[in-house]
Amino acid sequence: MARGFFVVRAEVPNAADRTGFDRWYETDHMPWAIKEFKAARAWRCWSRTDPAIHYAFYEFADVEEAQALIGSETLKPLVADFDRAWGERVLRRREILELAQDLAAG
Repeated sequence: MARGFFVVRAEVPNAADRTGFDRWYETDHMPWAIKEFKAARAWRCWSRTDPAIHYAFYEFADVEEAQALIGSETLKPLVADFDRAWGERVLRRREILELAQDLAAG
């Protein structure tokens, strides 16, 4: 089975929101999400190409685990909390990725 990734791409267009969004994601949202999702690991990135874009990655042993999150009861409270905290100020998309290749240097 190929590893799977649940990815959230958020657009934080107002530069004044970015520090608060970053702090909230770091201290509240991601720790809660990784626990509820039972993900193997999670990480976040800010785009250097477009500073308004934030990505969150959650890794799973297989793509079916990641896919199962879409529309699940596990995801609903996290979506509701995101909406409560950021409303329409932060737009987001969710994607499921399946690992096609993992190549180490050397």
